[in-house]
Amino acid sequence: MAIETPRAPERVLMKGNEAIAEAAIQAGCDAYFGYPITPQAELLEWMARRMPELGRVFIQAESEIGAINMAMGAAATGARVMVSSSSPGISLMAEAMSYMAASEVPVLLVDIMRGGPGLGSIGPAQGDYFQVVKGHGHGDYRTPVLAPSSIAEAIQLVPDAFEIAERYRTPVVILADGVLGQAMEPVVPAYRTPPRVKADWAVTGAAGRRPRVVRSLHLAPEALEAQNQHLQAKYRTIQAAEVRWTGEMLEDAEIAIVAYGTAARVARTAIRQARAGGLRAGLFRPISLWPFPSGPLAELAGRVRGLLVVELSTGQMVEDVRLAVEGRTPVAFHGRTGGMVPTPDEVVTALRRLWAVTTALEDR
Repeated sequence: MAIETPRAPERVLMKGNEAIAEAAIQAGCDAYFGYPITPQAELLEWMARRMPELGRVFIQAESEIGAINMAMGAAATGARVMVSSSSPGISLMAEAMSYMAASEVPVLLVDIMRGGPGLGSIGPAQGDYFQVVKGHGHGDYRTPVLAPSSIAEAIQLVPDAFEIAERYRTPVVILADGVLGQAMEPVVPAYRTPPRVKADWAVTGAAGRRPRVVRSLHLAPEALEAQNQHLQAKYRTIQAAEVRWTGEMLEDAEIAIVAYGTAARVARTAIRQARAGGLRAGLFRPISLWPFPSGPLAELAGRVRGLLVVELSTGQMVEDVRLAVEGRTPVAFHGRTGGMVPTPDEVVTALRRLWAVTTALEDR
């Protein structure tokens, strides 16, 4: 009897924006709202074709403000909702993000970053870190932020993001730069549909039960403080349970790079070049930008001679790295902006410069 050799999973060439969109569809996205802006326009275009094919809701809003507020309304009914944009459009969504966090409405927001400030350029950048990771709307709130560094990882993180949003009743952000949105890579589309969390809070009509109210307005100071305390307790739970990171060649590393997204891909090449030249370098890659993997990074800082933070910005994540490290080891920064991407050679040069500084300090 002939035994058939199992076929290898089929690989498909996919663009990042389209892969994220299809992953959301396969994850059970009920409704999508958006407005065209480069470099995430293909995501909206994919949803415009696929969502009506499946009998689901697609709306191209009149603006980013319209899109995020439509998303909030749909999510308040218990629907699984996604909205996407790029840097200037994300800025316009800040007020509604604060409203959704306060009223505990789960929504997935995808930000494909471009160069800034202002209209900037359509080139890749990571200058949205502050506004997304720190809770860019008003008030005391945070949102979980997941940062893929490949198209395959983006596909995996989309259902995870929906799951986190519904488990904790919170907006969740997938943060990627224009390279990831526009690049094409061969992937095995390993889609996943997360189970639904019963939305016993959702606004679905009050026939036969007490009315439900989804709101962010609490006029009594005592009531608003109680809501803030409730939210902060939830954020502590998220910080304890949802930290994600990965490392490469850290076991024997003397020095390490901290980077996410496209910058981490550049760093991956740089550490191999550094090792070929005799410098034992490693890579620490945060996947959850909030909650930030401060504990694991602090542990690493206790056993390496320095950390180099690489970003497509003038330096934003570097502040969280320094807070995590608390002076245990020197922290240096190398970044490019405006759509420019650092080369591995640049990063290796910055690594060697940091190594020289740390060596000089130890020789004193």
